[in-house]
Amino acid sequence: MPDSTYQTARLHCPYVGEDTRDGLRGISGGFTMVEIIIVVVIIAIAALAAVPMMSSAASIQIRSAANMIAADLEYARSMSISRGERYSVVFDGNAESYRIEDQDNNVIQHPVKKGFDYVINFQNDSRLNKVDITSINFNTTSRVEFDCLGSPDNGGTVTLQADSTNKTITVEHVTGFISIQ
Repeated sequence: MPDSTYQTARLHCPYVGEDTRDGLRGISGGFTMVEIIIVVVIIAIAALAAVPMMSSAASIQIRSAANMIAADLEYARSMSISRGERYSVVFDGNAESYRIEDQDNNVIQHPVKKGFDYVINFQNDSRLNKVDITSINFNTTSRVEFDCLGSPDNGGTVTLQADSTNKTITVEHVTGFISIQ
């Protein structure tokens, strides 16, 4: 008999045999408050994750430009040491560019872009066109020259600006140490 009692109780249960979704919600097909809150929380988390990725193009470009200049200064310094010759990095604030020259003041060939001179122009590069060279100060010149020991003839700074962000690349006078602030 216990089985028949179970069967009878089961038949009287309003949700057994009915579509469970309609049975739990009744006639209306709307969403519950819990479902709406869960969706809002998921959207909020996705938005918080996306905000840092949407930082301005200018801030990304100025970091890239500062890193590029620091790397190219280090490259000229390394070339001076490895080849025992003087190499210079010459900045042109008006053209928003710089180049690497050998001891005879000839622009060297780019080591990666074969057949091209080592000239970087921010305005012609869509990846860096928001960056401006605002000041160049290597003992009142726009050139820093490294000797065969990697020491610069004079220390100094290059300051970049993109929108309201500034970055300064510094070359220490005696050591040639290059840093970005």
